[in-house]
Amino acid sequence: MGWFEWLAQLAVAALLAGTIVVALRLERALRAVRRDRETLADCAAGLDEASRRAEAASALLRRDAEGSRKAMEGGVAAAETLRDDLRYLVQRAEAAADRLEGLVRAARPGVAGGGSAPIALPVQQAAGRAESRAERDLLVALARRAS
Repeated sequence: MGWFEWLAQLAVAALLAGTIVVALRLERALRAVRRDRETLADCAAGLDEASRRAEAASALLRRDAEGSRKAMEGGVAAAETLRDDLRYLVQRAEAAADRLEGLVRAARPGVAGGGSAPIALPVQQAAGRAESRAERDLLVALARRAS
């Protein structure tokens, strides 16, 4: 064997040693990739489960919100009817108060328009226009008290 042959074999041996080192590094890297792939698969499974739970919670929340909306609509409708009733009662009370104020002014002596005219006539006229029995009774009681 000549020096050229020895040199060629030495070069092949050095290349084989370098290949072994690279193969060991590559094997370690592949082992880490496999381990990371398993971890990634576990993370993906956990993420999938979390997204399913979030979707279920979202559906429950949507259902509860719809139920609350329907209940609120019912309450609002009931409140609107009560508001309308109260508005009507307030209007009637204001009208009755205006009529009573007119009768009181007419019954007081010395007030403009209230001189010596008998009180029974305005009370009887107001009693005829009164819308409820309670108003008529109140007007009659005021007339009796004034006379």
